[in-house]
Amino acid sequence: MSVGRVGRASGTRAFIYVQHLLGIGHLKRAATLACALAHDGLEVTLASGGIAVPEIASDTEMRGVRLVQLPPASAADLSFKTLVDVNGREIDEQWKRRRSEALRAAWRAADPHILVLELFPFGRRQMRFELMPLLGAAAGAARRPAIVCSVRDVLGGQKSPQRQQETLDLIGRYFDWVLVHADPAVVGFERTFPLAAQLQRKIRYTGYVVDVPDQPGNESPAGKGEVIVSAGGGAVGAGLLETAIRARPLTTLRSRTWRVLAGGNLQEASFAALARLAAEIGEGRVVVERARSDFTTLLANCELSVSQAGYNTLMEVVQARARAVAVPFAGGHETEQTLRARCFAERGLLELVDECALAPERLAAAIDRAARKPRPARGAIDLQGAQCSATLIARWAADRVS
Repeated sequence: MSVGRVGRASGTRAFIYVQHLLGIGHLKRAATLACALAHDGLEVTLASGGIAVPEIASDTEMRGVRLVQLPPASAADLSFKTLVDVNGREIDEQWKRRRSEALRAAWRAADPHILVLELFPFGRRQMRFELMPLLGAAAGAARRPAIVCSVRDVLGGQKSPQRQQETLDLIGRYFDWVLVHADPAVVGFERTFPLAAQLQRKIRYTGYVVDVPDQPGNESPAGKGEVIVSAGGGAVGAGLLETAIRARPLTTLRSRTWRVLAGGNLQEASFAALARLAAEIGEGRVVVERARSDFTTLLANCELSVSQAGYNTLMEVVQARARAVAVPFAGGHETEQTLRARCFAERGLLELVDECALAPERLAAAIDRAARKPRPARGAIDLQGAQCSATLIARWAADRVS
C-alpha cells in the first residue's frame, strides 16, 4: 500500500502555513508541496498570509487543496522590517491579534495530523506574533500533530550567532523534522546555517521542489525558438527586463523573437514603459506581456532563457533543460539568489551576470556564451523535492492518526 493510499484511506490531514512578503516564490513552492500532498491523498489546508495571487489560488484549489486566505500582509520595502496591510497601512497590534486569531481558527477547523511551517524559524521572524501562539497550541494539543519546518536551500541575509542559536532552540523545542528542499551535492544547508550539523537527526534533504507539468508530452509550439526573458512576480525585475531589451540587438540571437514576461507585481507604469521601449528599438521582434500560465512550456521550447535566480524560476529552467542566463536579485542586502546562481553556474547549468554589473553589453556577452552551449543534461540536480516531501509528510502524518 502506497503512502498516498494510506493518507486517502485514513483521512490524514495536513496544514501548511506560508507567508510571502515581496515576491510570490514562497507561496508558489508551498502550493506545489500542498498539491503533491493532495495528489497523494491527504486532506490539505494551505493558509496563505500574503497578498492573494489568483492564478496560484485557482490552480491549487482545482488540484484538491483547501486554500485559506488570511488577512494579507506584505513588506513595505526591501528591508522587510515594516509590514503593511492590503491598503498599504502599517499593521498595528489590533491587526496582529485579529490575524493570529484567524490563523488559529483555520488550524482548529483543519484539525491536522501534521503542521508544516514554511521557513520559520529560519526566517519570517516578523510573524512571531501569530506563529508562536500557533506552535504553542499545536504542541499542547491533546493529540499533538507532527510539526515540520519546510525551508529552501539558501537562507537570505546574514544571521548573527544569537539568532542562529535562537533558531536552534525553537527547532529543539517544537519541531520534529526539518525538510530542506535542496540537493546537498549542489548547496548544503550549512552554507547559510552554520549550526546545521546540530540538527543532523532532524534534517531531511528532499531535492529541489518544482511542479511537474500535468502533460509532459505537451506538443504546444509556444515559445519555439524564442528568447524568454522573465523576472518572477515582477516586483523587483524592471531593470533586468529593460536591460534585456536593450541587449537584444547586440546578441547573435537578435533575429529571434524575444518574449519579455512582466510579472503581475510590476507596476502598470513600468509595464507601459517596457512596451514603449520594445516598440522603439525592438524592430518588431520584442513582445512584452504579463506572465503566462504556460511559462514552463515556453521554457521547454525556447532557444534561451534570461531570468532572475529565484528558487522556483531556476528549478523550472533546469527542469526544462533550457540554456540560461541568470541575473540574481541583490537589492536590500539580499544574498540568497546570488549564492544559488553561483552554485548552479559552477555546475555548468547557466551563465551568471551579477546585478551590480548589469549592462546591455555584459548581458549580451553572457547570452552569446549560453547560446553556444548544448542544453544541460537531464539529472544534473535532484528535482524530486515535491514527491519526496509528500512521501515523508504523509508518513509522519499517518503515524499520528489515532
